[in-house]
Amino acid sequence: MSIREIDFVKGEYYHLYNRGNSKQKIFLDDRDRERFLKLLYLCNSKERIDFKNDIVKRKIDAWDFEKGKSIVNIGAWVLMPNHFHLYITPKTEALLPSGNAITDYMHRVLTAYSKYFNARYKRTGSLFEGKFKSIHVTKDTQAKYLFSYIHLNPLKLINPNSKLDGSKASVQSTSKFMEFLKSYKWSSYFDYLDIIRPENKILNRIDFLDYFESKKSFQKEIFEWIKIKAEEEG
Repeated sequence: MSIREIDFVKGEYYHLYNRGNSKQKIFLDDRDRERFLKLLYLCNSKERIDFKNDIVKRKIDAWDFEKGKSIVNIGAWVLMPNHFHLYITPKTEALLPSGNAITDYMHRVLTAYSKYFNARYKRTGSLFEGKFKSIHVTKDTQAKYLFSYIHLNPLKLINPNSKLDGSKASVQSTSKFMEFLKSYKWSSYFDYLDIIRPENKILNRIDFLDYFESKKSFQKEIFEWIKIKAEEEG
């Protein structure tokens, strides 16, 4: 077993991400995306929850299931066709021999989703490109930028060449990007706009610094990043 370079420490913050094996798509339709989001919610529990037995067979809406106490807090997330991003912090001790709540949580989510995906599409083998990747977030500036980076990631679907890293990016217009973000529900962008939906249950921002005093300040931050890219192109 390979050794992870970063040790996940309670009270610290991490950017997690992973993509499909050989960059293949891991979400082929909305059903796939909905299953992954429900797993983000259900697997975040001290209890061991089996989706098939506890949810499907009992005909329960996953969002209504009382999963008990969480083991991590999630501050932001996004799903892309062949990868995902999470901003996360552990909140309890490890439950499994892996040694950490984050590793336990991610193992549950990725294993459960891989089983679902392989069964649905009648495939075998690894779905993800090795173990999930992680970056230790240690600075406020790094953390604040991460919120924007995660929520701006869907703009790559409009312009695949957009790096979202402050470098020159090709954009059509600021308004086009803003409208696209408002239509893309597969991130926590809606949650920061205080839109009520079941997916609100994935986030728990209690341990994350409140960089945005209101949804207007959050939108302003996003707008400024998009505006910078538009100016760079112009």
